[in-house]
Amino acid sequence: MQLRRRLLAPALIAAALALTGCAGRYGVGYTAYDPYYDDYHPWMGPEPGYYNDWLMYSHRPRMDYRRLRPEDQRQYWQWRHANHPEPAGRPGRGRGGH
Repeated sequence: MQLRRRLLAPALIAAALALTGCAGRYGVGYTAYDPYYDDYHPWMGPEPGYYNDWLMYSHRPRMDYRRLRPEDQRQYWQWRHANHPEPAGRPGRGRGGH
């Protein structure tokens, strides 16, 4: 029993560090502002998948969205809104009302 406790604590710490490292690497849990459509997109749920689709579609190397040049971010949002429109009344929308 005591051996299990001694092994359990390091295993739990290692699991927590591994999961935290993944979240930091992939940029989960922030909100991206789209100034071209004046709305916000939480970077969770389907948004990272849409972004990865755009990276493949546009033949770009993997890069965190936040590190893209403003022109590339504009191109992403144009593609994103043309290919994955938001449902009406989605919370967090800006003044654009498109």
